[in-house]
Amino acid sequence: MRAAFFTEYQGPVEVQKLDDPTPENGGVVIKVMATGLCRSDWHGWMGHDSDVKLPHVPGHEFAGTIEAVGKDIKRWKVGDRVTVPFVSGCGHCPECHSGNHQVCDHQFQPGFTHWGSFAEYVAIDYADTNLVRLPEEMDFATAASLGCRFATSFRGVIDQGKVSAGQVVAVHGCGGVGLSAIMIAAAAGARVIAVDIDDAKLDLARELGAIDILNAKNCDDIPSAIRDLSDGGAHVSVDALGSAITSFNSVSSLRKRGKHIQIGLMTGDHAHARVPMDRVVAHELEILGSHGMQAFRYDAMIDMIMTGKLAPQKLIRDRVTLAEGATALMNMDNFVSTGVTVIDRF
Repeated sequence: MRAAFFTEYQGPVEVQKLDDPTPENGGVVIKVMATGLCRSDWHGWMGHDSDVKLPHVPGHEFAGTIEAVGKDIKRWKVGDRVTVPFVSGCGHCPECHSGNHQVCDHQFQPGFTHWGSFAEYVAIDYADTNLVRLPEEMDFATAASLGCRFATSFRGVIDQGKVSAGQVVAVHGCGGVGLSAIMIAAAAGARVIAVDIDDAKLDLARELGAIDILNAKNCDDIPSAIRDLSDGGAHVSVDALGSAITSFNSVSSLRKRGKHIQIGLMTGDHAHARVPMDRVVAHELEILGSHGMQAFRYDAMIDMIMTGKLAPQKLIRDRVTLAEGATALMNMDNFVSTGVTVIDRF
């Protein structure tokens, strides 16, 4: 198969021919029809994720058709159209038994714990537990965009934040995660305030449902600005970037008894960021993480997509080849892209 891989952290990502994968007894091999380019892939390439072992094939947001099945597979057959959460549960540990596959004790993560989807084929373990059936009407590029950013935002906004109509939601960072969160919160009936440093991203945020936008380069005090716009603070605030500044601003912009949702990965010097704990205590704030979403929750998200309440395809701005995606991955920290980039030619 053709695949993009690297042999050293921060080294060249090259497209070459590698051996085709074979399924484990409880797994499948999927022919990749589309795969998203996500900042989490960049973190893996940088060496920020200890699960990534060299040499490595990145990629964790994808959709395709089943090419081969292991002998123990019961629910799936060759040819089925599927996607999979980027965090897949083993189905047997205490967390999985409680329904929280996204924090499985033995989780399988294509593109991190195992080779990923920047390839013509990808092997998936624990397939009966984790595969998600795709409607025939949903194109593969749209389905691929769901796997990490959109699904994680859906869980963060709907399941963790419990956002409802009439609430104010602030979203810090308008990359793929943030734009997904904006669209989902707006679909839930919330008034959304979007924060970024790029006017083009803020324009897209408004197009996707944000009512108010704030450019942090032109605002010295983002928390105060959000509290002023929202008459006291956001009910729910999302750090969709993952930095010491955005996480601090997110918590600080909440109204009393508000909820901070951390979706953006906190790595390196940001891993132990400062938290305004005085406000957390005095205002009874909640701090919650969102790390993927269980396969069984995809139905609720897909139903909203198929009825037109959500339109993740609007986030897709660029469709590139595998080689172009490999180059884009290495340049991702330049923040040059707007929306979601999908690889759909291998």
